[in-house]
Amino acid sequence: MPSRESEVFILRSYPYREADLIVSFFSRDRGKLRGIARGVRRPKSRFGSSLERLAYSKVFYFQKDTLELVRFDRAELIGPPVLLRANYPTSVALDLIAETAEQLLPEHEPNDAQFRLMKLVLEEFWRGLREEPRDDEIAAWTHRALVYYLLWSVRLGGWLPPLNRCIESGKPLAADETVYFSRSRSGLVGAEFKDRDSWRMTPRARALAARMLRAKPVEIELEQCDPAATTELRRFLVQRAEDQFDGRLRSATALDAMG
Repeated sequence: MPSRESEVFILRSYPYREADLIVSFFSRDRGKLRGIARGVRRPKSRFGSSLERLAYSKVFYFQKDTLELVRFDRAELIGPPVLLRANYPTSVALDLIAETAEQLLPEHEPNDAQFRLMKLVLEEFWRGLREEPRDDEIAAWTHRALVYYLLWSVRLGGWLPPLNRCIESGKPLAADETVYFSRSRSGLVGAEFKDRDSWRMTPRARALAARMLRAKPVEIELEQCDPAATTELRRFLVQRAEDQFDGRLRSATALDAMG
């Protein structure tokens, strides 16, 4: 059974037998995999926090071609434990990142662009947590980093429609025009095509998306990420992501419930 090591982000884990976990992880060199970590639920586990959700770790594991699950040997934490410093709303935002990756990333397909995106966004979360900002600043940069991840994840997957063209008429959408979207459509439409199930997207939200497609999170001013614009953009991106697996992202529902 070949022994391997990979840089990974932990996406999800769930109990298996008495003291073990099945862990889903996203590796830089082999894509999304699942494995069994023996004894990780015991009080003195050798894995520590290296298998916590969204931990950036180096894992050592054994992989056999005839088996679906790899077997963890050990793991070492590389990056800071972001979730240990997060408040509840930020924790739910991080859950949404992990859940989106779990649902959208195919198994056994390396994707360096997606790996670098996740690393960039989690570094932004940690930078904000380390600076101990005020509550209003926490909400702003949490939303900024989350929406940035969703936008680029959808774009890298090839599911981001044009943000400046109506998918019904094919006509350009003016920069100062309020547009609309819904689950039944794959893109944005003008006011003449909206229906009772449509959500609005203001010019400020589209301008924020355009800015995020040109810059890193740290280069985007928090003043550009007002709650209304980021919420509109997040809702649109969540719908585009959910359309790819015909389901619902539970973390997105939890964020909406918190207002």
